[in-house]
Amino acid sequence: MNSDSQNAPRAPARILSTDPASLAEAASKILAGGLVAVPTETVYGLAADATNGAAVASIYTAKGRPSFNPLICHVADLAMAESLADFSPLARALAARFWPGPLTLVLPRKSSCPVHELATAGLPSIAVRQPQHIATLEIISRVGRPLAAPSANPSEQLSPTTAAHVAAGLGSRIDLIIDGGPCSAGLESTIIAPGEDGAVMLRAGALARSEIELLTGPLRSPDHAKGIVAPGMLRRHYAPHARLRLGATAPESGEAFLAFGAPPSGVSPSLNLSIRGDLAEAATNLFAMLRALDETHDSIAVAPIPNVGLGEALNDRLRRGAAHSRENEL
Repeated sequence: MNSDSQNAPRAPARILSTDPASLAEAASKILAGGLVAVPTETVYGLAADATNGAAVASIYTAKGRPSFNPLICHVADLAMAESLADFSPLARALAARFWPGPLTLVLPRKSSCPVHELATAGLPSIAVRQPQHIATLEIISRVGRPLAAPSANPSEQLSPTTAAHVAAGLGSRIDLIIDGGPCSAGLESTIIAPGEDGAVMLRAGALARSEIELLTGPLRSPDHAKGIVAPGMLRRHYAPHARLRLGATAPESGEAFLAFGAPPSGVSPSLNLSIRGDLAEAATNLFAMLRALDETHDSIAVAPIPNVGLGEALNDRLRRGAAHSRENEL
């Protein structure tokens, strides 16, 4: 092969539907070491065979993701998860209650676990989840192996909630995109680490704290001295290019205004996460609306969001997304 062909631009990823032939092609591509963007109820994931080191490495390369940041391994069912990790009674109860769904469990990795260590960043633990989207569950079943699948976007940028978002961010870096429609939850999974004396919340997400605590009791905060032990713990993450100004009641000159609930009299929002003040609706809209405003404005003022229920995860994403604004001002 000559140098011109080696340096030729890669063709944009093909976008396929969720029909059986497309899912079979996606599974074959993953088994061959390729990268396929797949739909889940949370956000679109960039899937590769978690047992294939070269395929896992290509995830980090495509996203520009630091290799110390571990990946979530997506499984078809509890049996596949138990082949990877040691489940305590509490972990098993959580899986029984919330899987398939937007809950990731960080558990001790089994010595016989076939997942490549690059996917777990060399940690003694592994993050596992059974997603809810039927198309992705079918792909995992066809592959017969866990899929490492972080969000299908360039590292630190806004997570994708449609196939078009994936194509815009990673279209020339991956092989296929399975279009399963808009994501129903719109926020990444909640990540917890269950232990003998309760559980630690490592990342707020699409499953509210209050629902988990019905089984675990009060969730503890992570020990940051232990470093990055799960995805989504980087200080800067989920960031638009525009500057974010949080807790705003009205926009300043030149700012877009992302409202929540009925805006104050005389204030005209650019977009509204939920005029009814519905946190679930706001979660579904967050990344798509930030992305839309990011295309037209250099600064976005964001209305206050109550820090209850899914508001905890919404505010977490906004704080991390605003971190680069503060860093650029230092």
